[in-house]
Amino acid sequence: MDAALAQGALRIGMVAGFSGPVASVVQESAEGARLYFDAVNAQGGIKGQNIELVTQDDKYDPATAAAAAKSLASQGVLALMLSRGTGPTEAMLPVLKDNRLPLIAPATGAISLYEPIQPYVFHLRASYQREAERAVRHLAGIGVKRITIVQVNDPFGNDAGKGAIKGLDEMKLRAMSHLRFDRNRPDLAPTMQAIAKANIEAVVFIGPAYAVVEGVNALRAAGSTAHVATLSNNASADFVKALGENARGIIVTQLFPYERSTSNPLVREALALAKAAGRHELTPAQLEGFAAARLVVEAIKRAGKDLSREGLLKALDGARIDLGGLQVHYTEKDHTGLEFTDVSIIGPDGKFWR
Repeated sequence: MDAALAQGALRIGMVAGFSGPVASVVQESAEGARLYFDAVNAQGGIKGQNIELVTQDDKYDPATAAAAAKSLASQGVLALMLSRGTGPTEAMLPVLKDNRLPLIAPATGAISLYEPIQPYVFHLRASYQREAERAVRHLAGIGVKRITIVQVNDPFGNDAGKGAIKGLDEMKLRAMSHLRFDRNRPDLAPTMQAIAKANIEAVVFIGPAYAVVEGVNALRAAGSTAHVATLSNNASADFVKALGENARGIIVTQLFPYERSTSNPLVREALALAKAAGRHELTPAQLEGFAAARLVVEAIKRAGKDLSREGLLKALDGARIDLGGLQVHYTEKDHTGLEFTDVSIIGPDGKFWR
C-alpha cells in the first residue's frame, strides 16, 4: 500500500521556489491549489480521504529541486505538481522516471518538456513559445512595428525568444534588435538607454521579475514610452508592486481565463470559494494553482480503486477532462494540455486587466 494511503491522506507534493526570485508567484500558485483542495476536503475528501499538499522549497535551484523531489518520492506522495522553472523541472525528470511519479501541471512552458514527450509530465499551461508569439501578435495588432526583444541569456530566455521571433515572422516583421542579459548581473541601464535613443516602439522583455523591473525602470528613466510586454512568469502582485508607478500599461501574457470573468465556470467556482474563504479576488498565479488542483482531483477520481502512482498515470493517459470551460486531453503521445493564451495590461489600480 502507498504511504499516502497508509497515513490516511492523499499526499501531493509541490517542489518549487518558495524563497528566492520566484517566491511570490510560487506562493500564490500554492494558495490557489490549497483553495481547491480545502474545498474538496470540506466535502469529505475523496472516498473519505483528505488531500494534503506537501511542499518543499527548491530555492529555484535545479540540484535542490532534484533532491527535494527524491525526498518526497520516498515519503510516498502520489504525484508532484506546480514545479516552477525550466532548470528545476528538468532536474526532476530522472526522479520521476525512477519512481514512476507523475508531475502534473508544472508551471513552466519549456519546449524541452513538451518535445519529445516526457511520459511522467502532464502539462496544463501553454508553452513559453506560444506565450511570446501571443505577445508579438498583440503588439502588431495595435500597430507597433519597431520591436526589440530583450531576453535573459539562459534556456528559458532562449526558448521564449524563439517564440517571439516566430511571432514576428508570422506578422511579417523583424526585430530591430535581439539583446541578451545575464540573469545574475542584468546591468540593463545601458541597454535601455540605447533602446530609448533608437525610438523603439515596443520591447518584448523575457526574464525574471527582478530583471524586468530593473529594465522597465531604466527604460522609463531614459525617457522612453515604448510598450513593454513580458510573460506570465511575472503575473504576480509583487511584480506590480515592485514596478510602482511604472507598472501601468505593462502587457503581461496570461495562460488562463481572466481571473475576474464570472462568465467562465472555472473562474466563477474559484471566486466563489475565495469569497467563502474571506478573499475577494484572485491573481493569475492563484487561478493557475486552482486549475492545477482541480486537474489533480479529477485524475485521482478517475483512478478509482487504484489510488497509486500507477493508477494515476493510467487515469491521465487518454483522459479528457473538463476543468470548467477548459478542456484537457492527454494521449500516450501528447501531454501538451491547454493551448490557451491571452494578454493582460496592468491598469492604474495595479490589477491585471483584459
